[in-house]
Amino acid sequence: MKKLKVASFFSGCGGSDLGIVGGFNFLDKSYDKLPFEITYAIDNDKYAIETYNENFEHPAILDSIKNIEKDSIPDFDILIGGFPCQSFSTVNPTKDTNDERANLYKELVEIVEVKKPDFFVLENVKGLTTLQKGAILKKVIKDFKGSGYKVKHKILLASNFGIPQKRERVFIIGIKNNIDAEYNYPKETHNENNWVALNSVIDSLIPTDEKFYFSERAVQGMKNAKKNMKRGLYQDLNKPCLTITSHLAKTSLNSRDPVLLVNPEKELYRRFTPREAARIQSFPDNFVFPVSDTQAYRQIGNAIPPVLMWHVMKSLSEAIIKEKNSESAAKIFSKAHKTSHPKAESLNFA
Repeated sequence: MKKLKVASFFSGCGGSDLGIVGGFNFLDKSYDKLPFEITYAIDNDKYAIETYNENFEHPAILDSIKNIEKDSIPDFDILIGGFPCQSFSTVNPTKDTNDERANLYKELVEIVEVKKPDFFVLENVKGLTTLQKGAILKKVIKDFKGSGYKVKHKILLASNFGIPQKRERVFIIGIKNNIDAEYNYPKETHNENNWVALNSVIDSLIPTDEKFYFSERAVQGMKNAKKNMKRGLYQDLNKPCLTITSHLAKTSLNSRDPVLLVNPEKELYRRFTPREAARIQSFPDNFVFPVSDTQAYRQIGNAIPPVLMWHVMKSLSEAIIKEKNSESAAKIFSKAHKTSHPKAESLNFA
């Protein structure tokens, strides 16, 4: 099977794209190369592009999806789009689901209509499925269906795929109507009985730099906070971590951000280091972040876990191979039917 061309929109630092191409290791497990190649990638964050281009041979473009001429995009087979999710996140209580970011998915719809790829894979927060009683998701799916695609969606839990994080995201899969392929979501590799624990990616509770500790003032502020506030969400090292977000750089003890408790008696709390956060997201250690800690946290928190994307795309490759094999078999059968038993065609069985 030749490699299929993939165009990656809202590529970020490249978490999704690493999962798409495969060929990496995480926690002593190898994730083989998949039959895909990224031929086009774009994001409007210059720091994310810097990280992306440090890790991939194919360069990503720094620009807004709104600025590009849709028909000038090189042809591709699969569209990937982790469109901005802040407007749909349940973590953001002041979200406006009609703001500019919330409507960026329409840019993807336009690209699909112009370029007509065979498949598309979209990712977003779980909140997209519940906001306005599911009306937003229905609108998104309706728009893509109207462009000539069969569309399905499912929420996947990262910890069920060997990732030490309870991250839930919805994956929307589209297949062009004239393609006789059926996508099956990947089978879970783990469950609550064998989830990968946080301690698998934390080398030591003692950080490499004291800057990762919270100050005494921060701890005291947490203790004085209202009892109904979520606070001091220190993680059990023997279980997967709570979801990490782009808010990592501004992690607070008076928030829903997961933290580590280093010493209960001394009340020492700390935030994750960028490398620990990257591991929680299933980035391999050889994936580099040549930017400030603040920018690295943001990129990591916004990323699609590479391991999770690998499973999603492996299932897509299996659907494509099955469809290609069926197509080839049909052609072979049709050819055989036309050339076999030529004499029988002249016989009268009436």
